Amino acid sequence: MTASTISHSTRQRLTAALFFSQSLFSAAMIAGFTLTPILAARLGGSDNAAGVPNTLTLLGRAAAAYPIGWLFDKVGRRLGLTVGFALALAGALLTVWAVMNDSFFGLCAGAALMGMGRGGSEQARYIAAEVQAPERRAKVIGLIVFAGTIGAVGGPALVGPSARLAELWGFLGDTGPYLASVGLYGLGLVTIFLFLRPDPRQISQVLAVENAGQVDQSAARPFSEIFSQPTVLLAVAAMAIGQLVMALLMVITPLHMDHNNHSTASVSLVIMAHTLGMYGLSSVTGWLIDRYGRIPLIVAGAVLLIISGIQTPLSVSLPNLIVALFLLGLGWNFCFIAGSSLMADALLPGERARAQGASEVLVSLATGVGSLGTGAVFQQGGMTAVAAVGIALTLLLMALLVWFNRFQTRRTPPAAAA
Repeated sequence: MTASTISHSTRQRLTAALFFSQSLFSAAMIAGFTLTPILAARLGGSDNAAGVPNTLTLLGRAAAAYPIGWLFDKVGRRLGLTVGFALALAGALLTVWAVMNDSFFGLCAGAALMGMGRGGSEQARYIAAEVQAPERRAKVIGLIVFAGTIGAVGGPALVGPSARLAELWGFLGDTGPYLASVGLYGLGLVTIFLFLRPDPRQISQVLAVENAGQVDQSAARPFSEIFSQPTVLLAVAAMAIGQLVMALLMVITPLHMDHNNHSTASVSLVIMAHTLGMYGLSSVTGWLIDRYGRIPLIVAGAVLLIISGIQTPLSVSLPNLIVALFLLGLGWNFCFIAGSSLMADALLPGERARAQGASEVLVSLATGVGSLGTGAVFQQGGMTAVAAVGIALTLLLMALLVWFNRFQTRRTPPAAAA
């Protein structure tokens, strides 16, 4: 392959395949998630079991992120993503079996497998970025993140119709969302396998030589060297801290609203606003990052997280919570997409997949810590305590930004600074 063969249409086709498959994956995950806590409580015999499958999904995502990243380097992005979709597909099939046979263990195992599939799917944004020129990476990362919007809307909408269809086919109605997930994961797998050609790994190597003028871009530095880079540290911190703060506040907000006598419809409105902030403006975020830079958008994201943390406990009125949770989602969006773009910029093609996989492990663990820890903090000090922890973590990110700016200033030669 030569640089001249990497046409604009090839890049568009690869990006379209990744966007379409990510939309399917997101819809499949959310469709299944809708019923999972209810089924877990029923099959597990206690409300205490309701959160177990979701926790296993998070652990599966964290456990698989690095091995799938390693697989991306060994067999290519196309086959690596295909394996991820296959794991999720197997998890959905196992969950259908578990519901039909009243197996709590099967439900948990299915959730873990779907989480492992997500550990690969979440890295699609990096794959989309590596086939683009550096000045377009953030925009295309934003586009892939935007695919989550389709899942957020389409996933819940599939629950009712899929349950009725499952009953017509002789299955229990509760298997419907998982049967829909089987179809969506299968379609995503076929899309990746057939249309993610040529492999983005090959294109990234050609672009690296073309853009950097180097022929050793396939080399890989040791992890200790990669993760000691200030740019990589800041990128991982922006993604992980943004994820942790978002999970802390978002997960507990429905309970906070329930304690203040809000209706289920009101909770849905707030979560909808939050989801819009997380995904709805992702394409715009990518454009802003490419235009104004990665660091300014991380700063903006941190400021939005702090504003949301201050605003959330101030008033329990519905309009206040809608605005606060929208800003929380948008702050996460800025930190996540800008951090991902910064990470993509800092790595060579030969080390991208494994290093990005390792960073995904940290982001997944941050989600788990936020989800599992927020209840204990809320019990001790209410929403004010949860918000205070979120603000403190965001201030840590701001401190890292100040340190990074000073590091960059010290590195800049006096003549260049002038």
